[in-house]
Amino acid sequence: MVLQLIEIFFSVITPVFALVLIGFLAGPKLQLEARTLSRAAYYFFIPAFVFDVISKARVDAGALGQMVLLGILIVVVTAFLGAMTAYVLNRSKEVVAAFALIASFGNVGNFGLPLIEFRLGADALVPATIYFLTISLTAFVVGVGAAGYVRGGGVSALLSVLKTPALLAVPPAFFFAQTGLAVPLSLQRVMGLLASAMIPVMLVALGVQLATNQGLRLEKDIWIISSVRLLAGPGVAALLALLIGVSGISRSTAIVQSGMPAAVLTSIIALEYDLLPDFVTSTVLFSTLASVATLTILLALI
Repeated sequence: MVLQLIEIFFSVITPVFALVLIGFLAGPKLQLEARTLSRAAYYFFIPAFVFDVISKARVDAGALGQMVLLGILIVVVTAFLGAMTAYVLNRSKEVVAAFALIASFGNVGNFGLPLIEFRLGADALVPATIYFLTISLTAFVVGVGAAGYVRGGGVSALLSVLKTPALLAVPPAFFFAQTGLAVPLSLQRVMGLLASAMIPVMLVALGVQLATNQGLRLEKDIWIISSVRLLAGPGVAALLALLIGVSGISRSTAIVQSGMPAAVLTSIIALEYDLLPDFVTSTVLFSTLASVATLTILLALI
């Protein structure tokens, strides 16, 4: 078991965190802007990746429905678990909303996709991408909804989810996947080139974003909600997968995606709605660092 943990740490975890570290160290020195890198990924690389993976996939409609349902339920249940944790601790409604936001929104893109590919292989990228889209979109709705509940508003932000470039890439990708038609060679190559840039750009951008954090806070609530995100998340996914009937590589992928650290987007939402932004940002940084250990163990158990 010890040898397996060491092998996973160096062959799976280390390459991913190495790119984050490059962004963390080089970002300030080279005056890189996380916003520029993130926007490039958001508008170009992520939609191309989604199109490239899904257009080549052959997924049964029933299995697809199960995965989408599982992804939605994982977000809803973990959000509820996070909110109830804060409620039981008798925290304020702002902390309850922040707990729900953090618990539901894992870094299923930057971290989830490369870790799953390295550990489970290229075949796992199809379910990983489906969970990535489902969890991200659902968590965005839940997170903005929780923040909007505390601060008011949020309807326009929720509606903007429908305009997400990655989501717009899904219909044409499914058209080619379901009809069996070949993607035109020129389009296939363009999308392939853009898709191959997504993971490294997103990991470097994450490092640049983390470098802007104003120190690391280690208060009790950060430990608690990070534990919910990193430890309870995979347990929730495993239980829900059993109840729904998802098995095999789809089940393993869902469990790994549910153990990701808090997404950087939670900080953006918290800042936009003035929802304890310092607390949320510190939790993103702490959960990312803590996930070095938790993900190594989780990937060994899968």
